[in-house]
Amino acid sequence: MNVQWYPGHMTKAVRSMQEDIRLIDLIIELLDARVPVASRNPDIDRLGQGKARLILLNKADLAGAEENRRWAQHFKERGIACVQLDSRRRDGMNPIKAAVREACREKKERDLRRGIKNRPVRAMVAGIPNVGKSTFINSFAGKSVARTGNRPGVTKGKQWIRLDPELELLDTPGILWPKFEDPKVGLHLAMIGSINDEILPKEELALEILKLLKSSWPDSIRDRYGIEEEIAGAELLEAIGRRLGCLKSGGEIDLARAAGLVIDDLRSGRLGRITIEKAGEE
Repeated sequence: MNVQWYPGHMTKAVRSMQEDIRLIDLIIELLDARVPVASRNPDIDRLGQGKARLILLNKADLAGAEENRRWAQHFKERGIACVQLDSRRRDGMNPIKAAVREACREKKERDLRRGIKNRPVRAMVAGIPNVGKSTFINSFAGKSVARTGNRPGVTKGKQWIRLDPELELLDTPGILWPKFEDPKVGLHLAMIGSINDEILPKEELALEILKLLKSSWPDSIRDRYGIEEEIAGAELLEAIGRRLGCLKSGGEIDLARAAGLVIDDLRSGRLGRITIEKAGEE
């Protein structure tokens, strides 16, 4: 399954980011904790050279706890501050505030040496579509200041948000890069909902998800769908459709509906906490 998606507005967003990068002190990059490799945009690395960096492993509640710890350690060993995050929870923001202060400590000290006082840190919030940037900003601010939605492409333009006298955030649209060289990147992004669903072959995507589950999390199929038979592929999807009552008139199994439910189950965490990309295998 080869997935590519790069709508025209993303080219404009990248150009805007190139202009705005001069104005900011810190890049806060949100990654999806289930796919930290696929959700890391190489363009952000390229544009952010020389800037302080902070990575937030968002949707950590949907990924395996031990793998979250390993990924956080992976980034810290490479000199990048990293915090695990469920962006929907406002009570988890204190570690991020501390990480922002630490990431910008040198900048603050440099300002003081130059006699510059009380200038707020300007941070760009960046990431791929549907990774949770706006939800994070709202939780961080303690109020709704950015539009959110459970689909890619909700944030269309940039928005400066002043959180307090010490910090300003720049919310940016989710951007991908023009071509995924590794087919697994497009596949993994499709699994987590960062690709426009309208262009995806859903039955094929569901079969890829079931293949992944069979190889690494077979119990999740039994626990969620009550299926214990040693079946796979289209036969397994048909069995799930039958079990969930996805039937057309005449009793034929509605495979498209069954596929949609499997995809939603993975994305929502109803299949359990699953880390698709393991630390050390990147």
